[in-house]
Amino acid sequence: MADPGGLLRAPTDRRWFDLAVVRRDELLLDHANCEKKAASTALALMFAYPEDFELANHMSRLAREELRHFERVQQQLIAHGVPFRRLSPSRYAVGLRRRLRRDEPGRRVDLLLTGALIEARSHERFIGLIERLPESLARFYESLAAAEARHAGLYLRLAARSDEPVAARLEELAVAESELATAPDGEFRFHSGTPA
Repeated sequence: MADPGGLLRAPTDRRWFDLAVVRRDELLLDHANCEKKAASTALALMFAYPEDFELANHMSRLAREELRHFERVQQQLIAHGVPFRRLSPSRYAVGLRRRLRRDEPGRRVDLLLTGALIEARSHERFIGLIERLPESLARFYESLAAAEARHAGLYLRLAARSDEPVAARLEELAVAESELATAPDGEFRFHSGTPA
């Protein structure tokens, strides 16, 4: 499966997609959480780097778009009769956050690069879900896929503005991301690893 700009170092295991079809309720619930987190991340970047007008402008638009996606996932939850319930977070985002540098400008670069990787993984999974889910849900994920690819490219372009070279750091983070997305995982989430 293709991903935006070839960012991903390993594809999602077929078994994750097989489980996603069976556990659609959890898929949708965690997807809603992911959209809220994506909006929150965009807002956090605006507050962390207020002097960066270009970043703030893009993140403001991105936060609004992610919230619209959240609303659309909520509509799917209602349409499919899925009641809200809290889910524990996956190890994926936590694992990526542990790899962030603490010093600047490294931290900003890492936040943007991990944003690109998360969006690329979401895109890859959306594309893989299209051929496996019932038509109404397949159309829904198809309608979101292009946005995920666009968001990955945006994060990558914003990271590339740094004075330090980002290619080597992107490779390090991409390897870590692929390990988190493909290692055996006892919990099913939108960004979980291969079912154990």
